[in-house]
Amino acid sequence: MAEQEPVLDRVQVKKAVQALQAFLKTRSTKESLFPDDAQPISVLFTFWRIPKEPQTIRIPLPHGQRTDTEEVCLFTRDEPKMTPEQTQRFYKKLLEERGVKNITEVIPYKVLKTEYKPFEAKRRLLGNFAMFVSDDRIRRLLPSHLGKHFYLRKKEPLTVNLQSKQLARDIQRLIQGTNLKINSKGSCCMARVAHSGMSADEVTENIAAAVQTVTAKMRMKGPVMKVIHIKSMKSVALPIYTSNLSNYGVVEEAEQRTQTSKEQVRTFLQAPFGSLLEDGRRKRGLVFQETARETTTEDAKQSDATAEEEEIPQLVPIVTPTKEPKVEKPLKKKRLARAPGSAALTMETRMQTRRSKSAKDPKVKRKAPKAK
Repeated sequence: MAEQEPVLDRVQVKKAVQALQAFLKTRSTKESLFPDDAQPISVLFTFWRIPKEPQTIRIPLPHGQRTDTEEVCLFTRDEPKMTPEQTQRFYKKLLEERGVKNITEVIPYKVLKTEYKPFEAKRRLLGNFAMFVSDDRIRRLLPSHLGKHFYLRKKEPLTVNLQSKQLARDIQRLIQGTNLKINSKGSCCMARVAHSGMSADEVTENIAAAVQTVTAKMRMKGPVMKVIHIKSMKSVALPIYTSNLSNYGVVEEAEQRTQTSKEQVRTFLQAPFGSLLEDGRRKRGLVFQETARETTTEDAKQSDATAEEEEIPQLVPIVTPTKEPKVEKPLKKKRLARAPGSAALTMETRMQTRRSKSAKDPKVKRKAPKAK
């Protein structure tokens, strides 16, 4: 948590809000087709350092920062033994009985899976509603059916317990409050806190409540806030708080400490295993240096006394029996592998030799040809 909370000057904040509202009125009459439409007012936080971990801070506001014309959609679970139409009527009746008037549409989970499965249907659903609320019992099932565009445009559903006894109060706080998403990629983040249709006092109170909750819930030590601005979507950022320059030295000291600790860890990890062992041995040698000196002198005296008493034994050579020479066996001649056509050639040569012998020797009888 933060140690120092920024002290806002309410008078200066109110002047900045009035100047911003006057600018929005003149701009809406010149450019906008609908001059009565309220435009959102946001608070821009700039930190001294980049946060190490991402964080989402829920900010309750004393005055609602949404207009009555903004529509809110509710995702509910499928009730057992009920059709999607019966489930929709059941939850609409439940909201009326509990006094909830901010919900304009109720969509069961089965309808979301079937009717809003195509990409164009999801984009249409995203553009039709300003905010989405879901039953906490189906929270883990929604990301796979909604798609990435709900999260890129920061319209992911906020969870609520529909079985709560104070359902109207919980939904009112959820809808009229705001969220601040802090990531570890930069030192700036922004949260919507009001709209141009509100009075200057109401906007000032919402800004003060937002700054107080953010500084209380930040997971950073030391001075956190550097500059705080207020702005709209198309206006210049007006500063309402600037931190003292003395905090810059505190931040630099903290960064130097973290840097030195990181360098020590890096050198420890990069050092080879042998050098680490040597360092450990040296440390152990320094610890036991005095005791080692005493023990070495005593051991030397004892070794000299024992050497005089004991006699050196004579060494007798051991004769190893001679082994008989091994008789080498004659090597067997290996037959060479014949080529695949060598067998046919040898048969032809044999037949030719037999014919030549029979022609030379008259004793060899020739077989008479068989009669046809």
